[in-house]
Amino acid sequence: MTAQLEGGVDTARAVIRVGVVDDEAMARTFVGKILGSAPDVLVVAEGADGTEALELVRTADLDVLLLDLRMPRMDGLDTLRELRRVPKAPAVVVLTTFNADQAVATALQLGAKGFLLKHVDPAELVRAVRVAAKGGAVLDPALTHDLMGHLASHHLDRIGAAAEVARLSARLQDVLRLVGMGRSNSEIAEELRLSDSTVRGYVSEILAATGCANRVTAAVLAQRAGLLD
Repeated sequence: MTAQLEGGVDTARAVIRVGVVDDEAMARTFVGKILGSAPDVLVVAEGADGTEALELVRTADLDVLLLDLRMPRMDGLDTLRELRRVPKAPAVVVLTTFNADQAVATALQLGAKGFLLKHVDPAELVRAVRVAAKGGAVLDPALTHDLMGHLASHHLDRIGAAAEVARLSARLQDVLRLVGMGRSNSEIAEELRLSDSTVRGYVSEILAATGCANRVTAAVLAQRAGLLD
């Protein structure tokens, strides 16, 4: 059953509201303790499977949902499929123990904003929640190399990825680099002194030119191409 965790916390302050869904109670507790140490992050609800995830999305007004893939009753992929029908669904970050898992690539194609391995560094977990809340891409570096082999449109080695990116204009490469760093559209606009609408247009152009399904796979391409080196 979904657990509401707000208690007596004053949620009127500006915080990122997070839900944690994992079938392992210890994993939920571990993630909750890490996020609870951040002053701008609040874990407001948790669940043990996809059915409970959908319930808390409807009731807890989440900004970010941390979602395990392998769960009973309804797994993470089926949950993502259902969330595509939910208006204003929270940003979903997949938590996984599996390197090079085809399910991770499928999760991104279903709308997940990123992925993290469960043994991610605590500081990186907090940073990832902040990035996802702003609409940025969340990428665990330990997964990006293997993930490339699972993305149907990008069976590229480093040289191939660099060649793909080289076809973009210098401005689009600048935008792609910032996408790869997890920047949101508004952050990219501020850094490059552009309007938000211009950045949205550039991101759409990048996706169309490279065949990336979304900004997360575009961020993977940026990493493989060496734009973040």
